Amino acid sequence: MRLLLDTHILLAVIDNKLEAFGPQIGALLKNTETEFVVSAASLWEIAIKRRLGKLTLTVPIDILPSALDSFGIELLSIHPAHVLADFEPKPPTRDPFDRLLLAQCSVEGLRLVTADRALIDHPLAAAN
Repeated sequence: MRLLLDTHILLAVIDNKLEAFGPQIGALLKNTETEFVVSAASLWEIAIKRRLGKLTLTVPIDILPSALDSFGIELLSIHPAHVLADFEPKPPTRDPFDRLLLAQCSVEGLRLVTADRALIDHPLAAAN
């Protein structure tokens, strides 16, 4: 199984604070058979929130790509097919980063690991 980590899950992985999300997400992340993926959109979201003062990182932002590599996490680029993916009849959320992550899941055959209440019940969420 290939799982796309939502931005807040990525931050918890980096900070080693996964216990905050409960046993179901912990079990998903401890599965050694699983391939983990992070979207470039999540790095973009982190950079924006950091610049706006809404997020403090425990590691320098410029090492995030190499940190992903050291964790064995694949970095997924944003492709036109992701941006153009359509959610009918209505997008599940107004957050553009969440919408892009869901589009990437749809196009790439991924499931989203999230604790976001707006997304947890979405058919592409790993909990479903």
